[in-house]
Amino acid sequence: MCVDCGCPSPDGKEHHHHHHHHSHEHAHRHEGRTVRIEEDLLAKNDRFAAGNRMLFREKGIFVLNLVSSPGSGKTTLLERTLADLKEKVRFAVLEGDQQTSNDAERIAATGAPVRQINTGAGCHLDAHMVGHGVEAFDLDAVDILMIENVGNLVCPASFDLGEDHKVALLSVTEGEDKPLKYPHMFRAADLMIINKTDLLPYLRFDMEKCREFARQVHPGIEILELSCQSGEGMERWYEWLLSGARDAGRGTRHG
Repeated sequence: MCVDCGCPSPDGKEHHHHHHHHSHEHAHRHEGRTVRIEEDLLAKNDRFAAGNRMLFREKGIFVLNLVSSPGSGKTTLLERTLADLKEKVRFAVLEGDQQTSNDAERIAATGAPVRQINTGAGCHLDAHMVGHGVEAFDLDAVDILMIENVGNLVCPASFDLGEDHKVALLSVTEGEDKPLKYPHMFRAADLMIINKTDLLPYLRFDMEKCREFARQVHPGIEILELSCQSGEGMERWYEWLLSGARDAGRGTRHG
């Protein structure tokens, strides 16, 4: 079992394409050995992530890693973003889920290139998966790569995929205390999107406390509030996307 995330080891019994290539034998017996295995796992991932990042920079691609709990609205945010910006930006999308191609089919309907990555029992994407996933794309025809990670606020925080930013989505239906409950994720994210604001009249959600809690664990985090359904706040998200790509000097079709 993976000491960092609980994913089963790639022993032929359960395959999730983690490609960790490290031994889990008796790792639970000695704290020092467990820490060493975890360090080896993350170090190997970081090497793959560095290779991904170098490739993305050579190709001039702005890369975002979307992370959240299941059901926070990552796929819906992607659908609307791809539809609204398709005349300005050339997108590609990697979809991470344990099973099914449901989300990839939704993204494909927008016309954007998409690749599904199923992790099986795995609870997150890693850099090796992403490196293989982008082989399906013509990277010379991509301005922004969106990586929709497996729905999970724990393990994806530790795994660099070679992205420019982690973007954490939090829906108002989840409660304002999520940043305190999962501080590693919100500390790792550069942007927090508070989604489903159209539901605020029907919920007891304290927006000010949510912002306060997020900045308590990550003082520099940027915060956007929006609704993918009503469209409220979407323009600020689009401005953030386009500004980030321009500031990085990437892409040729940003207006």
